[in-house]
Amino acid sequence: MGKLTVRALRAVLGVVLIGTVLVQALMVWTLVTGNDPEDGSLPLTTLRVITILGMVSVQVAVVCVGRLVTMVRRGTVFSHAAFRYVDGVIGAIVAAALLWFAVTAVNAPGQRDDPGVTVIMGGIGLGILGIALIVLVLRMLLAQAVARDVEASRMRAELDEVI
Repeated sequence: MGKLTVRALRAVLGVVLIGTVLVQALMVWTLVTGNDPEDGSLPLTTLRVITILGMVSVQVAVVCVGRLVTMVRRGTVFSHAAFRYVDGVIGAIVAAALLWFAVTAVNAPGQRDDPGVTVIMGGIGLGILGIALIVLVLRMLLAQAVARDVEASRMRAELDEVI
């Protein structure tokens, strides 16, 4: 991975992290102070809480991707330590999907005249879960790469003994 790519990715991750923290702070401030620009109805409060939790899932994914980028830069990504961060990304994506399904459930009663919106939102939730499955497949590929790297190291050690 080139230095420019790493710097650009870190800049994007930093902007996303700062943005999510600001959104969380504004949502928490609105909930705590009661200075609701809307009418303060229950669905809005529920949606704000879900948004705060959704930002946490984004933050977890950003931190895990940042750690993986550091590991790639150092050349240590093909190790067992990387699995913790990949699992963190998978968990964050699954949490985001579950939160999206919660948003869909909160929004559904208002969509009785047009249930297609709820179906589309459910489809988006399934798409988010699909992304988690893609990352899970990539985790399996990482596991194979780590196993091959361990095997290659063992074979090198045996060859060094023979020589």
